[in-house]
Amino acid sequence: MPTFLVEYTFTAATAAIRDESRPAHRAWCSSLCDEGVLKASGPFPNGLGALLIFQATDEDALNELILNDPYVPVNAIDATSVRGWTPVIGSISDN
Repeated sequence: MPTFLVEYTFTAATAAIRDESRPAHRAWCSSLCDEGVLKASGPFPNGLGALLIFQATDEDALNELILNDPYVPVNAIDATSVRGWTPVIGSISDN
């Protein structure tokens, strides 16, 4: 199954709403991890974003999935980028 890197960009302007909705966001992430869809996620040390590693059938399916993140309807994410990735070594590689 294809692997995708999803990068969220955050700014100070959205920090309060993110703090408020973080428990719901993390519960969503945890459920996707339990399902095997989300492989890892976490914030960058500078607080200006986060990286999420997903496996999905294709980018369209991934984009639909991301719309369910509790951060989305409250506009807690300032920008999102998605790129495909091919891990060749490690626990999520196909090797």
